[in-house]
Amino acid sequence: MKKTRDFLDPPKILVLGFATVILIGACLLTLPIATVDGSGLTFLNALFTATSATCVTGLVVVDTGTAFTKFGQIVILALIQVGGLGFMTFATFFFFLLGKRISLRERLLLQQSLNNLSIEGIVRLVKRVLIFTAVFEIAGAIILAIRFAFDMPIGKAIYFGIFHSISNFNNAGFDLMGEYRSLTPYVDDPTVVLTVCALITLGGIGFIVLNELYEYHDTHRLSEHTKVVLLTSLILTLGGTILIFLFEFGNEKTIEPLSYMGKVLGALFQAVTPRTAGTNTLPIADLTQSTLFLLVFLMFIGAGPGSTAGGIKVTTLAVLLKTVWSQIKGKEDVVLFRRRIVIDTIFRALTVTVSGLFLVMVITMLLTITEKEASNFIVYLFEATSAFGTVGLSMGLTPELSPIGRILIIFTMFAGRLGPLTVAYAVAMRRKPDAFRYTKGKIMIG
Repeated sequence: MKKTRDFLDPPKILVLGFATVILIGACLLTLPIATVDGSGLTFLNALFTATSATCVTGLVVVDTGTAFTKFGQIVILALIQVGGLGFMTFATFFFFLLGKRISLRERLLLQQSLNNLSIEGIVRLVKRVLIFTAVFEIAGAIILAIRFAFDMPIGKAIYFGIFHSISNFNNAGFDLMGEYRSLTPYVDDPTVVLTVCALITLGGIGFIVLNELYEYHDTHRLSEHTKVVLLTSLILTLGGTILIFLFEFGNEKTIEPLSYMGKVLGALFQAVTPRTAGTNTLPIADLTQSTLFLLVFLMFIGAGPGSTAGGIKVTTLAVLLKTVWSQIKGKEDVVLFRRRIVIDTIFRALTVTVSGLFLVMVITMLLTITEKEASNFIVYLFEATSAFGTVGLSMGLTPELSPIGRILIIFTMFAGRLGPLTVAYAVAMRRKPDAFRYTKGKIMIG
């Protein structure tokens, strides 16, 4: 037992936990009761859908709104909720209900799951996470249900409101609109667009940031982490909105026919959703090449650490850009908000970025070999980046993927949700400190 406990360190437990949830979900989706035609999904399609839901991605090989029964949709919704918050958060919730004490080992797992810097106050943070989630999802469900009630029966509107609120707060991107339409019928509807954008943003900035904002009236201070997440997210959202507005202004297939307000709402939604929600109000395949490349960039970055989103995270981008700027200025230290960034953080940011780039490049190359449906290279790059960033936006390639292509995307979604480093730590041997250090060597760079 001791050897087993030593072997199952936090990264391995997180990987095995997510894999277990995915397999359970896949088995449920193969049941005849899960699909409208009564035959259930094939195991590969069920595994793909369960992975996409648990990893809160949103890429689908069958249409969620038309292929699944209420049972199948509720299974997907449950997987989204568990995957978005993390299975350890749900396990802790049941521990609370049973009155069980949270052990040190479980606190370490929670720290890893929520990407927190320490275990201090981790149980209190989990309680806040559950409260924040309930409040935001209920509020979003009420607003969306009221709006949908103008277009459909009240019972269906309530169900749609709940489903889309949970899906978007968890940055999942699943929808029930049918025919792979996502939210395109509401492209210029301010109620739907602004509500969903708020849900995506609140779920994406991270629970640590939400907790600090909640406590601000007492502490009157924000950590450097929170400041970096908020500022970088604001810059990316505003910058993305302006660029998409300019890139698509004359595109008659997207925002050109819309009113000025509709153009702004369309650009705003497409700037927010790559961070990493997956719902869309404009047809992705009809976007200009410049907009598609911008979306690839935003999908790769993702949102905040310790959130429901994927990608390399906005803090990683901020640290790397500041490091480059410090090198250009000839400064020895990397400083953000008058705080020096430790070298370990810079190394970790570089490792996360390079490993993410390597994964996206390899998967893109493999898709160009296994898939022949697309004639444009950006289609493969877009799909691979969407899977890595757990975004869920698609140019239409996913439903046409071959079995090998689906396995590649499954692996990419899994690695993107947990993070390449967590997966690498889980499969690697236990790390040991070096017994000695080599003498320094010099290599010319640049």
